[in-house]
This record gives sequence, structure tokens and C-alpha cells, in this order.
Amino acid sequence: MDHFHSFLLPNCDRSALASKLFPVSHLGWAGDRILALFTLFEGYFVSMSSAGPSSSKGHVGSAGLANGSPKAPPLVPTNHVTTLEGVTVRARIDPTLTVDDVIKQLCSSLKKEPASNFALRDDSGELITNDNLRKKIRGRVGLKLVKSPSCEATDTANILRSGDGDLRLTLFSAQRFIREEQFAQEFLKHGGLQLLVDNVYSATGNTLAYALAGIQHLMDFDYGWGSLDEDFIFRVVQILTSSSLINICRPATAILKKLVEASPLSAPGVLASTSKGPPTLPPGSVYRYGFQIVFDQMKKERGLLETVVNRLGSAETQMAQYSMMLINSLLSHANDARWEEFIAELERLNVRRAVIRSMSLHTIEDLTSCILDFQANMVRVTYRKKTTLVDPENEPAHEDTLSYIWHSSKLEVSEDESGSIVQWRKLGFESEDVVAEFSEVGVLGLDCLLSRPEERRCPLGKASNEVVELLSMHWNIFAPGYFYRVHFLATRFFLRMWTESGAALGDFQRVVDLVRSQVKDALRSESVRPWHEVEHKFNETAYRTVRDRQMKELELEDDLLNKVPVRNLRAKLYKESYEFVRQQRIQCLLQGAWFAMALPQNAPRELVRRPSRPWRFMRLDSGLKYLHYVDSAVKFPVRNGLEDLPERIDVSMISEIATGTCAPLSGVLRDQSGLPPTGALAPSPLSFSLLSAHEGSLADLIAPDRSRWADWTDGLNMLRRDGGHAHSNETAGFVQALTEIGLKIKLLDLSGEMVEIPTNLTAGPPPLDTSFYFSESLL
Repeated sequence: MDHFHSFLLPNCDRSALASKLFPVSHLGWAGDRILALFTLFEGYFVSMSSAGPSSSKGHVGSAGLANGSPKAPPLVPTNHVTTLEGVTVRARIDPTLTVDDVIKQLCSSLKKEPASNFALRDDSGELITNDNLRKKIRGRVGLKLVKSPSCEATDTANILRSGDGDLRLTLFSAQRFIREEQFAQEFLKHGGLQLLVDNVYSATGNTLAYALAGIQHLMDFDYGWGSLDEDFIFRVVQILTSSSLINICRPATAILKKLVEASPLSAPGVLASTSKGPPTLPPGSVYRYGFQIVFDQMKKERGLLETVVNRLGSAETQMAQYSMMLINSLLSHANDARWEEFIAELERLNVRRAVIRSMSLHTIEDLTSCILDFQANMVRVTYRKKTTLVDPENEPAHEDTLSYIWHSSKLEVSEDESGSIVQWRKLGFESEDVVAEFSEVGVLGLDCLLSRPEERRCPLGKASNEVVELLSMHWNIFAPGYFYRVHFLATRFFLRMWTESGAALGDFQRVVDLVRSQVKDALRSESVRPWHEVEHKFNETAYRTVRDRQMKELELEDDLLNKVPVRNLRAKLYKESYEFVRQQRIQCLLQGAWFAMALPQNAPRELVRRPSRPWRFMRLDSGLKYLHYVDSAVKFPVRNGLEDLPERIDVSMISEIATGTCAPLSGVLRDQSGLPPTGALAPSPLSFSLLSAHEGSLADLIAPDRSRWADWTDGLNMLRRDGGHAHSNETAGFVQALTEIGLKIKLLDLSGEMVEIPTNLTAGPPPLDTSFYFSESLL
């Protein structure tokens, strides 16, 4: 039961307050001020008339009710306030007051001193400030009287220093509160930064993640973390390289990004200068890091930059976003000394393709800002290359590139009629002065002239011969007069497919198969097809279009698909696809979801009414043994884990998942009018029941949509020991689609390698004794 206190007359007995009359004028100005702040309620509101508490539901206010004057309207509480001891008071808070005034009056009434040790937070833990107090009052948000951020910071630092208590829980709270400046300042005074750094060196798992997140949030302030040294930066680099846990990699990536951006030139008040030296910074400034310091530590851990680029393809959007933000920061702050080295490394890792792949994996809106920043950085990189002069005498990298280009040409230096050396003119330049030749395009032009590595080059002569063979086969040797024109188009198409597919030497036969498919398509009905259409087919058809058509052609080869090895392959892929979908469905159960409560179709009519808690959130535990749940009047954000889910259902008790058996409760779902039904209860197509062999129905629920219904009904069926089947067409279709895609990919591999698939296998003679075993490939 809630406890209520009288603010207005704290020295009076509350039992006497209901039978006595206290004029407000006795309180003076201070009483009016308190009246404006709170009215706390206890059963009956105290009335200004002499009729006693049972005759009126009035309130104590400055407008008296004597001499028959009209009764003042009752005051309505605006918020509930709960103390650390669990005492709850209902209060009417004046929105014109400051938070400090509110806390002082609360502490005075509840006899808690001093008021500076306390603060107000809402139910979600957000600190109440003068900026959000009015919003919380208007929303009638529940409030809590808790320890002030300063006290919380002191206690947190003491626990971390002593090692007493739950370290993981303490760090979890610290990384949440540290975003508040009051907490951060007091935490730093007590050596909080070093305590977090110590845990970064020693902790693992979630404890390490919380320590890193604490430092990340602390770095949102422009003070207090200037003591982070190069050893710490290298430790973060090591963590980022070695750990695969997303909750660790995210804050570690964010820390490196912040350190890159904290260069001396980024310090507030620093103006552009012609001086080559760094600007003078005040002691303890956090703007003392930058690209050079971070990149030096990154170079010590081989493979870090590759790891960051690879994480652009992470299925977790925030991880991809953080990785792209780090790359953008490095691109924006790279200094002249390491610029070429850094850009060359990014290009070697093909960062552009990684960004394009990331765009296809995530909702574009989530990465829009990062992608635009990356594009702007790439434009700056391209412009800088174009305006950087080629200088082989002073830049060894330029000399090496020119030398590589010349040796790759397989040409020899000669002399012209006048005795002048002819070298670069053989490659199409107008003179032998390569510096002047590249003066307009700079290093960008030099990079574009650089050929691919040997393993990525298309063997042009071999490709030309293959095209001749393909055309000869197509026309049965008797080629028409436009053979050479078609050969030119097909060879150029071969080169384009090689480039667009990112092929290497081992992929040669696969590209041949693509060209063969295109030749058949482009030259179909050639006797009546206009020449420009043939050209368009070869010049404009995209790689993806050719690949899709090739897969369809495989589908038409019934003889291939009906062979016993292919049927066995299909069966194996079906099992793999089923297991993949099973794991995906179980992941949905582990994540949890909200459902509407429902009634069985044969429920008595008198039970058809809206219950007090019509919503249920269910989540499967990590051991896959229990379905934990909570029933609620409204949907609310459920935290990870099982703390918010007090009830549970034993999965082993579920003998059947019945579908389409329940009717929605009146007025719960949006498409329900809220009126009692007049006819028979109509089952919802999104309903399902968890049935027990001995206890009847364990739960009757309605999913919010078809997708969630399929996830849970099929997931629960797949989870049961005697399960293994799918109710929904969605899941069955998903498994079938994955099987077919996998089969086509396997067949494309086989066809590209010219592997002949036998119709049947001939068994050899039986073994002479029992010293043998069956090969796994035959089981």
C-alpha cells in the first residue's frame, strides 16, 4: 500500500488534521509557497469547511470555503514519487519551480537530509533536470528520489577501488551514469578514469565491455581523459583485433575514433597558422592525440585495418556504422607524413567495395550520414591525387610504379632516327618527360595507368581463342561474313564479365560459361535480328542478368536435375537449409515478442471481456528449456535477459502447437470495436495455443503479424523433441528456396569446372572380409 505524508502542516498529527480546521493564513507566505509546490493526499482530502473529512473531497488551498463561499476544485496529484526505501507519495508539483526546490521540499517532508545528497529520476533512470521537469509533470511520469549523481559517483569509485561488491554490475551502472556531467566530474575527482583503464587491462567479457563503454561516454566531454597514454591506445587496438564480441568492439571502435579526432588542430580556439609546429595547448588538454599517434599504434597490430574494413559487412548495423565512422575519421585527419601509406592500405583492402556491400546489407537510412561522409572523403582523396605531382626523383613510390608499368609492358628502349631515346612514347605518351606528361592528372593518372596484379589479369590471348571456339561451335564451323565483328564484341564482353565478376585465373572457365550463355542469347534468331540489337546485347547486358539467365538455363536441364547424385545433393542441402531456418526461428524465440491474449474458440460467453492485463511478452531462455513471460496492461520496453519476466512455461510440457484456435479479446486489437460479440467467437488466423497433454492449454495467444506467427509456431515446433515440421507456408517456402539456391550454386560450380555428373554409380565387388567401413560420403 502506498504511503502518504502531509507536507502542508508537518508539525501536526495527521489524524488530527482530518478533524481540525487550519487556516492557510497561519502558514504565511512560506505556506502559500509550499501549497504551490505539493499537496499530498491521504484517503480523504482535507476540507476547509467544518463538515469533516467525510463530507467533502476538497483540498487545502489558499481559497477558503468559509461563510458559504463556493468550494474550491480538488487538487489532482501530478506525479508519484518513490524513495529508496520503497515509500511512495502522491504529489502535485508546481512546474514553475526548480528541481532543487522540489528536492528540498521532498527531503524536508520525508526527513531526509541533506537535500544535496538526493536527486530525482524517472522510472527509466533519466535524471530530472530543470530542462525536462515540466515535460515529466505534464506526462505524469513516475519519479524516484535517489542518490545524487555526485554521491553515486563517489560510491561507484569506492567500490571499484576496493574490489568489493559485484564488479560487473558496478561498471554497468557507471557506464550509464557517466554521461551525466555531475556524475562524470565527481567520478574523475576520485580517480575514476584510471579505475576504468585498469579494468580494460584486466577484465573480459561483459565486464570489459562496460569498462570500455564507460570510457567511451566519458570521452563525450572535452576534459578529464587527457591522461590516456599510448599503452592504453595499443591495448584498445589489441582488443579490437582479437575480440569478436560486438558489445566489446563497438565501444573500442568509438574510442579510437574519438582519439583520432582529438588532434591539437581540433582544439577549441585554435586558428589556422602558417607555423609548422603544433599549437600550444593548456595542461591536461584532451586535444593531444590525433591521426599520427593512433595510426602508429594501429600499425603495431597487424591486420587491424583489415578487421575494421571487414566489419563494414557486419550484420549488426551499429557495428558497421561505428567501423565506417572510424574509417571516415582516419581519412579526414590523415597527416601528410602517413597519408600515402594509409590510402594505399585502404585501396589494397578494397574499402570502396566493402562500403558498397555494407549498403546492400543494411537499411540505407541507418548509414546515410556515414556514406555521405565516406563519399566526400573519397572525393578529397581523388582530388589530392590529381593535384599531387608525379615526382620519381624524390618519391620512391612513384619511381617503383613507373618501373613496374614499364617492365609489365614487355617493351624495350630504343632510339629514333635522330638518336633520341624512345621509351615512354612507345606507351602512347607524346614525350619522354613523364613528369610533364602527368602534370595535369598527377598521381591519379599514374594509378589509373597501373595494371592489375598478375593473378587478377584476364589472359587476353586465351580469352580470344575461347571466343573463336565458342563462335565456331555456335555456327558449326561455317561462320558468316560478320564473324570478326562478333568476335570483337564477344571478346570485349569477355573482358567486361571478367572485370565485373572480380575474376581471377581460377575463374576462367566460369567466365567462359557466361560468355557461352550470352552468345546463345545474342545470336538467337540472328537471321532476322537487326545488328544494333546484337551489339546492344553484348555491350549493355549486365553481369547479374547473364548470371540469372544461366541459373534458369540450369533449371531447364531436366536430365541433370534428375540424376541420382543431384537428387542426393538436393536432399543434403535440404537438411542444411532446414537447420539454418530452425536456428533462425529459435533466435526469434530467444529475442522475444509481444502477443495479445486470446480466448479459446469454445470459451463460455461470460468470459468474453477485456482482462486487466491483455498483453503478454514471451522469451525463450538460453538453455532452450523454459518460455519466460510477463502479462501487462500495456506494452513496455523489455530489458535483455529474464529479470522482467517472472513467470515461465516448461517447454517439455508442450505436446502440441495448435493454430487458428483462439479468438481475440474484446477491444484489445486495433481491428476490434470493443463491443461484446453478438455471434460465435471467430478464431484469428494469427492465433495459436500451447497445449499440454494433461493440463490443457498453457497459453492462448495472437501474434501481431503473419511473420511473427510463423516464427513462433514453427520455432516452437522445431524446438520440441518430437517436432521437426513447419505449420506455415512461409517457413516451408523459405527452406525450399534456400535449398534451390544452394543447389544452383553447386551446379554452377560443377558446370564451370566441366565436371561430368554420372547417371548412376557402379558398385564394385563385395569385400572379402569384414575389415572395412562405409565412407561418410555414401551415408
